[in-house]
Amino acid sequence: MLTNFLKSIFTWWNNQTVGTFLFTLFYGKKVGEDQFGNEYYKNLKDTKRWVIYKNEIEASKIPPEWHMWIHKTVISTPDKTNLVDYPWIKPHHENLTGSDHAYHPKKITKEKKENYKKWLPD
Repeated sequence: MLTNFLKSIFTWWNNQTVGTFLFTLFYGKKVGEDQFGNEYYKNLKDTKRWVIYKNEIEASKIPPEWHMWIHKTVISTPDKTNLVDYPWIKPHHENLTGSDHAYHPKKITKEKKENYKKWLPD
């Protein structure tokens, strides 16, 4: 518990900082929460909008509908808008680049490498 508290004071990449906590406490109005547990806030004049991530801070954890709200593309929050649920829309996932679950193409086997001919100019 003490470690988490110290991390929140001295680092910004683990969770909200003390400054963000105080700004949210005094000026923030919670407007919603997404399916991942991220909480979304705005100030009273709606000139600033921000997100408090549930776990590690990663911008790709914001679903598209909340991304539109936080960048002021839409006025109302996703829970108040009627989003059309098309069958081709896939559920949102965070960017997995750099993690164990990242996509890695199949390695070139020795057999394929032998068939490869390097282009050389004439």
